Amino acid sequence: MGASTRTGKFAVGFTAFAFLFILIAFCSPYWLQTDGELEHPKFTNLGLWELCLRNFQDIHRWYDYPFNGCMWIFEEEYYIIHDYILPGFFIAVQFFFTLCFTLLLMGVIMTLMFLSCSRDNDRYIMLLLTNGTVLLLAALCGLIAVATFGCYGDSRDWMPNWEHNDMGWSFALGVVGTFALFPAGVLFIVEARRATYRRLNNIANTEMAAAYTMDERKYRGGHTDI
Repeated sequence: MGASTRTGKFAVGFTAFAFLFILIAFCSPYWLQTDGELEHPKFTNLGLWELCLRNFQDIHRWYDYPFNGCMWIFEEEYYIIHDYILPGFFIAVQFFFTLCFTLLLMGVIMTLMFLSCSRDNDRYIMLLLTNGTVLLLAALCGLIAVATFGCYGDSRDWMPNWEHNDMGWSFALGVVGTFALFPAGVLFIVEARRATYRRLNNIANTEMAAAYTMDERKYRGGHTDI
């Protein structure tokens, strides 16, 4: 089995931990939320794909339509304020965190293959290297996403009542999950390096044993002739 070493077990553990946190962050609508101090906030909470408003009216528009409730951020009803609720930085956050999640799914699949793969398999080392690289790429994409949202998500130019808006627990889970991907990827690469050394060492030992056996046979053969 793949995860028979301490390095492999820790790599699998970090991968599972990161997947759980990033999955919840990806699906939950609490990247940004009101602090609860306002009695009637126009904005309540926001996720990557869901936005909750309460009697919100866009002051930049010539109409009097209030937005209420929680809806998919690409809902047709929100179309008229897309330029307000989907600024460039938030689209970048959605893109990079989606890419992070997609790469992580690939990493999870390869981790499951690693758990069921024998060390003697010819593609074992390549599987480890590929998985480690994919997880590190996912970590990089996730880092870009959370860093961008951390810089601009609570800005005064975006959601109403910005001074009463705080980063939510979904964002915190995304940050923790992203940072957990770095050790996961590094540990898989370290495990690949160790597996390479073990394989080379086994090959060297086998060749030495074979050479010793041949020399012993020659010695015995020559001794018999005498």
